Amino acid sequence: MLIRSKQPDTGTTIFSVMSKLAMDYKALNLSQGFPNFDCSPTLTSLVDYYMKKGMNQYAPMAGVPALREIIAEKQAALYGVNYHPDTEVTVVSGATEALYAALTAIVHQGDEVIVFEPNYDSYLPAITLNGGVPVYVTLSPANEYKIDWEVVKTTITSKTRAMIINTPHNPTGVVLNEEDLNQLASLVRDTDILLISDEVYEHILFDGLAHWSLCRHPELKERTFICGSFGKTFHVTGWKVGYCLAPEVLSTEFRKVHQWLTFSTVTPIQYALADFLKEPNNYLSIPAFYEAKRDTFLASLAGSRFRYVPAQGSFFQCLDYSAISEENDFELAVRLTKEIGVASIPISVFYHQKNDFKRLRFCFAKDDETLQEAGRRLVEWSNLSVS
Repeated sequence: MLIRSKQPDTGTTIFSVMSKLAMDYKALNLSQGFPNFDCSPTLTSLVDYYMKKGMNQYAPMAGVPALREIIAEKQAALYGVNYHPDTEVTVVSGATEALYAALTAIVHQGDEVIVFEPNYDSYLPAITLNGGVPVYVTLSPANEYKIDWEVVKTTITSKTRAMIINTPHNPTGVVLNEEDLNQLASLVRDTDILLISDEVYEHILFDGLAHWSLCRHPELKERTFICGSFGKTFHVTGWKVGYCLAPEVLSTEFRKVHQWLTFSTVTPIQYALADFLKEPNNYLSIPAFYEAKRDTFLASLAGSRFRYVPAQGSFFQCLDYSAISEENDFELAVRLTKEIGVASIPISVFYHQKNDFKRLRFCFAKDDETLQEAGRRLVEWSNLSVS
């Protein structure tokens, strides 16, 4: 049978490739972005409670009301913005679904979508499968991956339908600030451009930095789908529970797509999350928790020849190995996995032209023992390696 694939070749299999390689070689897996520690026992107890209570059938399409209400309350408390829980908050099966549903709701054949690269792997397939055309703004480590909004301005055309924003940013760990939001607002003002904001790492910020959600800017809020995730915040990536916040007119279109993608999201977990969110410290404590992880990993690299700028957010740290080797980043990532037992992700896979800036991404959502041992191996390799 002849199959005509609609799926673009984006190189996204690197995550499964590196995780399998790590398993085959019994390497420390700092490649794929998931913790190697469990979530709060209180949270799992709540799931158990609601399963035994019989909350095991379909949830409402838009999400369990109690969860939508607490999400709206949380946004109001943290960012001073209001979303109506009935019409502007939608619970989905992971932020990847939220991103896909948002793009499907608004992108038509030939529409252009501005993407900042390096970018998370699901963006491009979601754009192209819906007939959209990705327009790339390439960020460089030479400028610490900061966005030059004047460059962005030159990419906007009459065909620009949407722009995807990601803060804190995967894979670079860079975060946007208030001035970035002001610059973005000035670009989209008096246009019909819509925004999709990937904010799954909103609670993983360091060094006292604030999360500048796009909803904090009144103009941007009215044209933005905010995509969030409980998986990253509460160490439960396998649950695949997220949400989308958007003005009613956008949420209405979003839900038309969500209805035919997953219809509803796992019921007992929604009830459990609703209860867990009632205690703000369950998410307000996350920045300090992950900052300590970042610092443990970076401290373990003392004496190495790696160069780096400490991540501002997310649970990823990029390391520059250009002073150590001229090897292609993909080949080096594979070699380090096999030879020293530390798996990472080459940053080039996040660029559509596979730009190689001699950087590898390491996930520090791991226990301290794993981070320290990974650092020890990397230090030893960096000091013995000859390109």
